[in-house]
Amino acid sequence: MGFVELFGVASMPVIKVLLITAVGLLLGLENVNLLGKDARIQVNHLVHYVFNPALVGGNLADTITFENVVLLWFMPVNILLTFIIGSALGWILVKLTRAPKHLEGLIIGVCSAGNLGNLPIIIIPAICKDKGSPFGDSNVCYQYGMAYASLSMAVGAVYIWTYVYNIMRISANVVPNEYYRTNSFRLEASGEILEYFPEDEYSEPENPAKDKEDDEYTLLLSSNESEEKVKVPSSAKVKQLCGKLLVNSNFRAIFSPATLGAIVGFLVGVIPQIRKLMIGNNASLHVIQDSVTMIGDAAVPVITLIMGANLIKGLKGANTSFWTIIGIIVVRYIFLPVLGILVIKGATQLGLVQPDPLYQFVLLLQYALPPAMAIGTIAQLFGAGEGECSVIMLWTYVLASVAVTLWSTFFMWLVA
Repeated sequence: MGFVELFGVASMPVIKVLLITAVGLLLGLENVNLLGKDARIQVNHLVHYVFNPALVGGNLADTITFENVVLLWFMPVNILLTFIIGSALGWILVKLTRAPKHLEGLIIGVCSAGNLGNLPIIIIPAICKDKGSPFGDSNVCYQYGMAYASLSMAVGAVYIWTYVYNIMRISANVVPNEYYRTNSFRLEASGEILEYFPEDEYSEPENPAKDKEDDEYTLLLSSNESEEKVKVPSSAKVKQLCGKLLVNSNFRAIFSPATLGAIVGFLVGVIPQIRKLMIGNNASLHVIQDSVTMIGDAAVPVITLIMGANLIKGLKGANTSFWTIIGIIVVRYIFLPVLGILVIKGATQLGLVQPDPLYQFVLLLQYALPPAMAIGTIAQLFGAGEGECSVIMLWTYVLASVAVTLWSTFFMWLVA
């Protein structure tokens, strides 16, 4: 298949993404307000708790087996490499542009974390269903492509909330006092697209004397509690520790419903007894898998609509350095894909990657994606670089229509 034909195949899914994103952008405008802030919060909850877990778990359960799970071990390693290489390039960009201290974590974050969930789940099925797809039978391509994309979403979410989150947290600690928000935040994760929810405003204590008495009482109480801790059995301590983990927002973000859905999907796929009961037209409980798949199919259009609505924030603009934006675009759409080709080709030559063109294409695509939308929520959480992040997201996603199309075309030509 020639380069022009491959370009046509690669451009179709990107055009679809742009069209649906544009609809989401229109629905999020203040004049329309069908996807305003409150609506996005509610729809995000639906995506977070229902659509994403069903999409990830259903696709993994349908395609992952005990025999082929060993062949996918390189994908988590590859995603980790995209984060490490992107972080190194981001650090170089920070030094070259002399970015403000409170924006260093943001710049490194957008250079390291790509949109490993939503865009592959949109792009890969669209390529598989195209008549000119170089990946063979459309049904087989769709089945395995969705499994690869689902695994990419689950692994990417874990890395973002363990690696990027802490980089941006450290950077936010140097923000001057006037940059800090006085709001407290309750964090809700929705795959790649997230929102924050400000709680009651912070207020000064009305009675300083009473507050001092309360502090003394608290100290005395904590002292008494420390003596009682000696008598607490080990089982109670373990139970208390588990309770603290479950209510911790960072822990809940890492083990989001999408990640839990991936775990359930793996278990269903790799355990033969469960797989025979649920997977396949002849399975006695196949109606469960069919229902999960039906719910998961709603995730892609809904996610894309919200992604478009979230880009409205970038239209308002912010005092972001021109060269910083150019540098991020160069890192994400030039340096990372080129280095990704070297990594995947080297791994293939060493026998670390299975000779499946679709699998290799997914691994390569992970190096050529725009920044993860979750970075915007992390910036909101710490109150550092929110406006700058919105502008960065706007421009990187606008240019993604060209960059992702060109790189997808080249990657298909490379692996075909």
